[in-house]
Amino acid sequence: MFPLRDSEPTSNTQFVTVVLIIVNLLAFFYELSLDDFSLHHFLATWGTVPRDFALVDLFTSMFLHGGWMHVLGNVWFLWVFGDNIEDILGHWKYLVFYLLCGLAGGLLHVFFNANSAMPAIGASGAISGVMGAYLIRFPHSRVHTLIFFFIFVTTIEVPALLMIGYWFVVQLFSGFGQLAMAGAERGGTAWFAHIGGFVAGMLLIMVLPKRPSWKVRKESRW
Repeated sequence: MFPLRDSEPTSNTQFVTVVLIIVNLLAFFYELSLDDFSLHHFLATWGTVPRDFALVDLFTSMFLHGGWMHVLGNVWFLWVFGDNIEDILGHWKYLVFYLLCGLAGGLLHVFFNANSAMPAIGASGAISGVMGAYLIRFPHSRVHTLIFFFIFVTTIEVPALLMIGYWFVVQLFSGFGQLAMAGAERGGTAWFAHIGGFVAGMLLIMVLPKRPSWKVRKESRW
């Protein structure tokens, strides 16, 4: 299932979401400008390498990606779900929320892959946090979703609870399934970054103060 748009309106332009998308794309374009040797060194330096863990790497790695599908998938999910969370929190609290979710996701990845020398990169932990927050605040929102069924492609509207809940279950099974594999065979996706970011987003959205205008608008809808 791939989300196309959601049914929740926002009150104004959510510029932090737009800026985050632009920064992620600019960082990726910079990666494309590097030759193979320089790119490998760049990702090893600024990605999160659990075996040589440094706190700053958790932040820099959030803005690096491993390919077009990686970066475009991430920024699209951020575009679909991020504006509503920014609308709830306000611009600056949303930025802090985003970075904290990315930090939580990176730390959980490091915890479960402490001996790995492979750089982990991507905004997935932070964006998973956005999805976790969306699940808490808008479980009954309708998400217009692209569905692939063998050779057939169609679109349907599904509740956010179903769409995001299904996505999270996949992350759990994939993450713990990866743990069961031999160390040398583990690869690719940092599933526990997704899990850590998602749980952090669910918790943070319940404790961070909401914008007064959003609370008033929410109450007026009931």
